[in-house]
Amino acid sequence: MSNAFALAIGLGTKNSQGAWLEVFYAQPVFQPSAELMAAVRGALSDYEGGNQAVEVDGGDLTALADAIEALDPIQAGLARACIESDRPVVITVLESDAQPTSTPEVYLKLHLLSHRMVKPHGQNLTGMFGLLPNVAWTNKGAIDLSELPAAQLEARLNGEILSVNSVDKFPRMTDYVVPAGVRIADTSRVRLGAYIGEGTTIMHEGFCNFNAGTMGVSMVEGRISAGVVVGNGSDLGGGCSTMGTLSGGGNIVISVGEKCLIGANAGIGIPLGDRCTVEAGLYVTAGTKIQVLDDQREVVDTVKGRDLAGKSDLMFRRDSITGAVQCVTNKSAIQLNEELHKHN
Repeated sequence: MSNAFALAIGLGTKNSQGAWLEVFYAQPVFQPSAELMAAVRGALSDYEGGNQAVEVDGGDLTALADAIEALDPIQAGLARACIESDRPVVITVLESDAQPTSTPEVYLKLHLLSHRMVKPHGQNLTGMFGLLPNVAWTNKGAIDLSELPAAQLEARLNGEILSVNSVDKFPRMTDYVVPAGVRIADTSRVRLGAYIGEGTTIMHEGFCNFNAGTMGVSMVEGRISAGVVVGNGSDLGGGCSTMGTLSGGGNIVISVGEKCLIGANAGIGIPLGDRCTVEAGLYVTAGTKIQVLDDQREVVDTVKGRDLAGKSDLMFRRDSITGAVQCVTNKSAIQLNEELHKHN
């Protein structure tokens, strides 16, 4: 039997109607062994198979801890720690990477990304937005928007202030996961589900969306949108530095290779290869008409941005006199013509 996709014990928040608002998974298990899964199935009487989020009580957690003690003492210890919890406890089992069907399933998949267990675009997130409620994220935790006024009044009556930090479907990543080896100047600008590689620094104006991120050493001073994957660099100075906007989303995947520089207020709508530079203030999209210059700085051809997608060692700039967008390479006219027209 092949390994299941994921397994986790979570502590969550529900609204007054019993609907899940969010779930925190302290130690998710990616691709749990067949033996562990068999023990979990035997211990959870309400588990019906497949992908399922099972709310459990102290008795269920005791039975689970006893069943998996020898197989996974870490998960057994977590189960025992949750026995006295005042918050709802859920065990989420994903036997396959199928489309999520519940809020706890979505939260587990977002945790897998931020724990660096799966990379962006490495799992099925179809339909996730419809399963994530819009929540008031406060200093007292997640609160259903319809219940927020009453919670604010109750706090005032108790001489307290209920601070609403954001109203969103996604919480900030660091309230759930803090990956090793990163610096994040403003944690509100990194959503749960971001993949932040070790060695990455995200400055105050940097932003990283879910299902996107950096694979290693990077300096982020701009926006990494959903769908964007930034490659690893050798150091902060020569690594991938993003000060502009990297736009993706939907089924679009915008990858950025190693040792790239996206200048201030610049942006891309095409993937970049390694060692590419986009000058400050320039936005390069798939439809942008670009003059291609060879190693002698002579115009060889005029192409669209999509024709240069994924190529390495390119510098994109705007001619200060004509205003034309140009791409400078270190290749000869013959080499460039062969590369640009090899698809014909």
